[in-house]
Amino acid sequence: MAQLKIMCIAIVALILSATSLLAQAAKPAAPQSATAGPAFEVATIKPVELGAAKGRYLIMQGTNRFVGKYYTLKLLIAAAYNLSPKVISGGPAWIDSEHYDIVALTPGETRPSREEQMAMLRNLLTDRFALNFHRESKEFSIYTLELAKDGPKYGSASAPGLKQSTAAPTDPPALISTVYPDHMQLPARNATMGEFAELLQRAVLDRPVVDKTGLTGRFDFDLTWAPDETQFGGEVPVAPPDTQAAPFFTAIQQQLGLRLEATRGPVEALVVDKAEQPSSN
Repeated sequence: MAQLKIMCIAIVALILSATSLLAQAAKPAAPQSATAGPAFEVATIKPVELGAAKGRYLIMQGTNRFVGKYYTLKLLIAAAYNLSPKVISGGPAWIDSEHYDIVALTPGETRPSREEQMAMLRNLLTDRFALNFHRESKEFSIYTLELAKDGPKYGSASAPGLKQSTAAPTDPPALISTVYPDHMQLPARNATMGEFAELLQRAVLDRPVVDKTGLTGRFDFDLTWAPDETQFGGEVPVAPPDTQAAPFFTAIQQQLGLRLEATRGPVEALVVDKAEQPSSN
């Protein structure tokens, strides 16, 4: 009888343990928000009318002035968490339509690194937009950034191509595209191939980009191309038919000796669980 009682107790314990494991496995991912870290001392967020902007950018002006121009919340999330907008879903519809300008002051007497700036932006999204989200692994169409058949193409003082940067290691990378009537130009300075791929997936192309060039170090280069309707979220004018600039996929191969290969792969997606229009300044 005693042995039978012990066996019954063991079976009940096993059932309870299995039930607990099943409950844990079925539990959805816990909502996330920015963790404690550096924060802006003060920040102003202003709504902007659609089409009223003259470009979109995030930039440091001087040592302590952080400026974001004409960004939706979805694009701010993409910048802050270094994602392609394509892998961000959920949330209210306005996160992809309402545009904002941000002016903020960073703390301290030195210019924050890009990583520190994005940490401050993540905290701003939590504090002012009440952002909560969770992560899910999903398969997406992606691009891999690779060396072209005869690449890479190295340049010189008089010839275009990749040049080893002469900037100090502590200097921030510069990757800001400029729109012209018939073409787009990216003067990249002090940038790694990883940072170039991150820019392409955040702002230029319509899918995630993975760096597989194997190139190390920091580079200076100029890239000129004719934008189309799939780039910059459709917010940049398409180049006219008579432009002399090459399409992006041709330009990157001709000018840099790189190529973008279309494929599919797993990506850590971000699903917005909660977002509110920004609180008062």
